[in-house]
Amino acid sequence: MRIGVDYYPEQWDRSLWERDAETMARTGVKIVRLAEFAWSRLEPQDGVFNFEWLDDVIRIFSRFAIGIVLGIPTSCPPLWMYEQYPDIVQVNPDGKPKQLGIRGHRCLNNETFRSYARRITEQMVRRYGSNQAVVAWQIDNELEAYPCCCETCKAKFRDWLIEKYGDVNTINAAFGNSVWSGEYSSVTQIQPPNAYPLAWQNPTLNLDWFRFTSHSTNAFVRDIALVIRKEVKRALITTNTWFCENMPDFYKLFADLDFVSYDNYPPIKLPAGTEQYYSHAFHLDFMRGVKEDLFWVMEQLSGPTGSWAPMSMTPRPGQIMGYALQAMAHGADTVVHFRWRTAVTGAEMHWHGILDHSNVPNRRYNEFSELCKAVSRLNILDNTTIISDIAILYSPESEFALRAQPQVEGFYYLEQLMAFHRAFMRYGANVDVVSPKTDLSGYKLVIAPALYVNKPSVTENLYRYVIKGGTLVLTNRSGVKNEYNNCIMDSLPTVFKELIGAEISEYDPIGNNELSIRDFAGNEFVCREWCDLLQPTTAKTYAEYNDGFYRCIPAVTMNRYCAGVTYYVGTVCESDFYESFAGNLMMQTGIPRLMGLPFGVEVTTRTNGRDEYICFFNNSEKTVIIPLPKPMFSMINSVGKDKLELKPFEMEVVRK
Repeated sequence: MRIGVDYYPEQWDRSLWERDAETMARTGVKIVRLAEFAWSRLEPQDGVFNFEWLDDVIRIFSRFAIGIVLGIPTSCPPLWMYEQYPDIVQVNPDGKPKQLGIRGHRCLNNETFRSYARRITEQMVRRYGSNQAVVAWQIDNELEAYPCCCETCKAKFRDWLIEKYGDVNTINAAFGNSVWSGEYSSVTQIQPPNAYPLAWQNPTLNLDWFRFTSHSTNAFVRDIALVIRKEVKRALITTNTWFCENMPDFYKLFADLDFVSYDNYPPIKLPAGTEQYYSHAFHLDFMRGVKEDLFWVMEQLSGPTGSWAPMSMTPRPGQIMGYALQAMAHGADTVVHFRWRTAVTGAEMHWHGILDHSNVPNRRYNEFSELCKAVSRLNILDNTTIISDIAILYSPESEFALRAQPQVEGFYYLEQLMAFHRAFMRYGANVDVVSPKTDLSGYKLVIAPALYVNKPSVTENLYRYVIKGGTLVLTNRSGVKNEYNNCIMDSLPTVFKELIGAEISEYDPIGNNELSIRDFAGNEFVCREWCDLLQPTTAKTYAEYNDGFYRCIPAVTMNRYCAGVTYYVGTVCESDFYESFAGNLMMQTGIPRLMGLPFGVEVTTRTNGRDEYICFFNNSEKTVIIPLPKPMFSMINSVGKDKLELKPFEMEVVRK
């Protein structure tokens, strides 16, 4: 377990470097990330390299036994490169080049840019690859599936489609181009989606464009990773990501990298109600599931945020420490805070770091120091992992397709995943968020919300899981599309009808209107957004609609199939339904439940195969008291406790 900071020596006077390193070491910092935006300082002119300043910085941190994550600075090419090669700039869907002035404007497919990217990588790796202080390499920064529409990307997209489909006639058939007289007679007529809303454009084109742009980003990452590994065979390589506008396929993005890195900015102001899914526990479990392994946080909340939007509130007491420990509880073995000191120049001068502009130690620094001390006492967790009985499946292609073609007002794919995730966490369960292609045999319970776009391999995976005795939950908008993002001409949920033992006779996209359902025990719950009217064949009714013209028609069903069970949830409900439903599912599958946890308390268990360590995190603004079934030993305070009293955002780790 390590705590680190992001540091930008190129922005500070040399006189600060050694003092900063000394203070970091005294505080307990073990890792710093450097240079991910420093290309112009490293190569001020074409082919003229200046590494002496970086040599000095690395030497200083090495002397204080602080490890280095070295960033490959390809997110920000120097301005001389844009001036010499204007064609390396991304082109927007409206055909206009992106306006320069901030960052991330390069086209990843442009071979001129790629050659310069490889060259700066080679220079850095040859210089620092054998340096023992460099513990990992970060490629670029917050890469997206950039929808660049330059001539290079258009040509590569056409080549990609021909490689996939073979010829223009097959593309026409797959795309359904007979609609609106859209049939191609030549490959040169194929264009990426334009500036019109995606919902107005061909859905197959949209999905293949997403696949291509994601492929392009992945190819760039592989290219740079190969350059690093050519020089340093055992290099640890990552890139940092977040839930961005043009989310790539994370499973493919990290396939050839050594570990996942995530930029974690949990909410400072918590919502007043209970229906918003604010906890980043879901995001953290999601990142752990990308490679089904522990991960890093490469940027962690340190102060008020403010750059792309007005400044936020300052972190409340306990949030800096609590949110970092929350990340560790969910599988982050290294948490790097953004940033050591708040910038005094540039657009991010109001995105605050640990220290303010004054450079005077403050409340946040004191809390960060306490965090470093606490983490040093948690080294018992170093060889532990997280084992879950429950998996939630995330489909990148379904998520993209549902964003491109909004189903109904208020409908959001990720919220369906979050609803189930929070419900299981209310009972203290570990939850994995994984790919639909994952081997599911080790899970007692699998939740697969809104599998809108279906591939035969995924369908077969789910059938195989249930046939062998698994318990599966499917939800509304499953089985709607085939792998080309075209609707399947069959009654819904098409390929899953046999599995759920029911058909959908009709559906009602009710949006933000409210109806209600009643379950088998007589409990009533509010539902909205979408209502599937289920007609059971072999399934039994779990809940039915309580009003509207489809009163008494099943809304949720349960079907025994071979050795397993499949539930189908045909609507979207408020949190009390998911909590009740999750509790019943866990009871039916024999998954242990912690009853009566106060709202906002999150429980995660880590194990080394012999001992179990339970992390209790109070992700709320109220002090809570949690009785323990027996006295347990605190790994943070080194005392035995028979109950836990947690202040807002406080974490306790006990040995079971």
